[in-house]
Amino acid sequence: MLRWAVYKEGIPLCMEADTLKSLPPDDRYPYTRELEFNFTAVDGFWRTPFKNRFVLSDYAMKHWREDAFFGYQFLNGVNPMMIQRCKTLPSKFPVPLDMNFSKSQLTLRTEMMKGNIFLCDYNILDGVETNTINGRKQFLAAPLVLLHKNEDDEMMPIAIQLKQEPGEDNPIFFPTDSEYDWLLAKTYVKSADSNLHELNYHLLRTHLLAEVFAVSLQRNLPRVHPVYKLLIRHTRYTLQINVLARNSELQKISSAFVGHLNYRSLCIPDDIIDRGLEDVPNFYYRDDGLKLWNIMFVHGILSFYYKTDCMVQNDAELQNWIQEIFENGFLRCNETGIPQKFTTVAELVKFVTMVMFTCSAQHAAVNTGQYDLYGWMPNGPSTMQEPPPTHKGKADEASFLSTLPDVQTTVHILATVWLLSMQSSDARYLHDFVEEHFTEDFPKYKVTTFQRDLIKLSEDIKDRNENLKLPYTFLDPKLVENSVAI
Repeated sequence: MLRWAVYKEGIPLCMEADTLKSLPPDDRYPYTRELEFNFTAVDGFWRTPFKNRFVLSDYAMKHWREDAFFGYQFLNGVNPMMIQRCKTLPSKFPVPLDMNFSKSQLTLRTEMMKGNIFLCDYNILDGVETNTINGRKQFLAAPLVLLHKNEDDEMMPIAIQLKQEPGEDNPIFFPTDSEYDWLLAKTYVKSADSNLHELNYHLLRTHLLAEVFAVSLQRNLPRVHPVYKLLIRHTRYTLQINVLARNSELQKISSAFVGHLNYRSLCIPDDIIDRGLEDVPNFYYRDDGLKLWNIMFVHGILSFYYKTDCMVQNDAELQNWIQEIFENGFLRCNETGIPQKFTTVAELVKFVTMVMFTCSAQHAAVNTGQYDLYGWMPNGPSTMQEPPPTHKGKADEASFLSTLPDVQTTVHILATVWLLSMQSSDARYLHDFVEEHFTEDFPKYKVTTFQRDLIKLSEDIKDRNENLKLPYTFLDPKLVENSVAI
């Protein structure tokens, strides 16, 4: 019943399923959920463009022009995966090192030495083919963004270049430029960010990988296997939602994204270190994500079943599982750093924790807030109707508005993000253990401990959010679904 298929060369393999009816019954939405899903889609199509229903989308509508909100979203928006500390300026981004950009006459050179400068580089989008919508060619930038952590611990944009190669027709924009020059530059960044977010960090790194994990799990591990018992609840409805995705946005995904995929970037403790973000203040995705990673009960469960590394090495079913993931999810690419076999208990624990985190917390972080932050279209336009500006001083309100997506495209996008942000009535969250897979006392005790830790973390997040102007709730365990189900 579960066979691998190539949907598109260069991206992870999927399950062979032409229609929803091809899926095993356990992997399909029940009738009531399907009815609710379809109703929400219709409801969203007719109503979302005209009514903001969430606090954040209302905030985005009021503050989307502000530099502080623009910078804030790189840390706690729907795509907290791009920003990294900048220790040396790339030669392709020739911002003057003696540039002053603060009331206190700070220079780029001195602030970079202090560790207060951050970079977002969208080079992965360079050369990506854009669509034609309603007969009109669309455009996508591949920008570079420089940000400064100021005295108030705000992340402020200080320079934007919209194409990768410097030149006379590729100016660097600054906050001191005219209002619409700067706003237009920021909006091209937001468009690039929303595209990379949806296709790479959301679709590829959660949906497609979750399907690989799920199919390999069911193909290789029997129901009595401890890894099966740990992970099966994290595969709920993933195959169904991905079949639906393959009929829509999946055709736009680029194989270039897979080339940038590596194991460390999927493990939040490693990813935060690699991006140099360990001590950045007000970074709630990092704070909540690391706490979730650390309380996941994988080590307690697996060390109960695997007393020695030899037991891991000799588990043929387990080795087949990871081998299929390496071959079909990561396309036999050694550079990804994905294990091809497990040799120690520690390796197994880390990988299973990554799978659990990817299918639950990471998906929640990049999915839940889509309507909150894209519900005001200029804060994350999915496409741009004019090419990036080649000179300064020409942008005005009329040219800015003509660059944004048309009404029909906007309605379609808002309806989509409304649908993807909704939580269904039968959703199951991280603390929900509806089916009891473990029978021994110790694993059952570890499940109870995990649930208690989740409740405590949820209370801590709630207490913190009471003191925030913008609460960060995307990784509150009470709101994190345990699988990629939408």
